Amino acid sequence: MTIRLLVVDDDPLVRAGLALMLGGAEDIEIVGEAADGSAVAQLALELGPDVVLMDIRMPRVDGLTATETLRARPDAPEVIVLTTFHADEQVLRALRAGAAGFLLKDTPPADIVAAVRRVAHGDPVLSPAVMRQLMVQAAGAAVAPGDRTARAREGVALLAEREREVAVAVGRGHSNAEISARLYLSVPTVKTHVSRVLAKLGLNNRVQIALLVHDAGLLDAEDGDVG
Repeated sequence: MTIRLLVVDDDPLVRAGLALMLGGAEDIEIVGEAADGSAVAQLALELGPDVVLMDIRMPRVDGLTATETLRARPDAPEVIVLTTFHADEQVLRALRAGAAGFLLKDTPPADIVAAVRRVAHGDPVLSPAVMRQLMVQAAGAAVAPGDRTARAREGVALLAEREREVAVAVGRGHSNAEISARLYLSVPTVKTHVSRVLAKLGLNNRVQIALLVHDAGLLDAEDGDVG
């Protein structure tokens, strides 16, 4: 399939560089560009991108606010946050808002192309190590740790046993193929379970599943018991 991409960055040189880099991929079509987060929601509605490559720092509406607004809509495109700096609290805000990943602007071009492809197919672009590091930083989030844990455990309680096993595997950074091998399920069945977890818990993507099972304490429990 052809991946429809919207590039959002206030620097025209960066947009031109990204367009040159990504436009050379046969399966990626850049359908539009924006210089500020304020234009993203309308452009997404008009152009129907599959993925939005979103800068954080922009003059009027920043990328985090734009991500929150965009991902609150039904059938929203996936979002990859792209920035020149690493700040755990901002990355976490983006991920909790529904962004599918985070990349630095000095990421090698081939890796950015690969990230767009992965996100378009439903996989986060954070490595398991980076994902775990970011989830540990969740202790500094606005919601009190006890409240966050209670909410997460309430959500997990809604899942069937197999759905919970799949959610924990997602939280550990495993791909659908890896989950399939570990749990002796077909890849389509894994995808079905992931979709059910997202629907039951009102989440946007796999990264949010990972954050939730972390908050529930499932990643540290050897037997997966939340009780």
